[in-house]
Amino acid sequence: MNKRKGLEKLIVVGDRVLIQPRTVSNKTKTGLLLPPGYNEKEDIQSGFVIKVGPGYPIPHPPDDDEPWKTSDGSVNQRYIPLQPKVGDIAIYLAKGAIEIMYDNEKYYVVPQYSILLLERDDTLFE
Repeated sequence: MNKRKGLEKLIVVGDRVLIQPRTVSNKTKTGLLLPPGYNEKEDIQSGFVIKVGPGYPIPHPPDDDEPWKTSDGSVNQRYIPLQPKVGDIAIYLAKGAIEIMYDNEKYYVVPQYSILLLERDDTLFE
């Protein structure tokens, strides 16, 4: 958990999700060794959801000439929330993911539309 303390500074924007890839074996089921980077080139990957963006922005109902501003001048934005939650295991298309390195750890920034399936342990959220 100490490694994730530095991630508090990161803000995921829009409909994107920060995923830490799962560690995968470098052997096949029959014991054949795979070259380094083989699994990274597969079309489908899985990992743990670390942070989730606010969602899809939706406009504020027009009741004045500048609906995006509140009375104090700040921007008022509402969002449709995303399905992933922190702690989920996501299966996603690697083609839509962007790899980043943060604190010597590999992460992927994945748009929600690239996530195919989520595995959720509901006991984590109780």
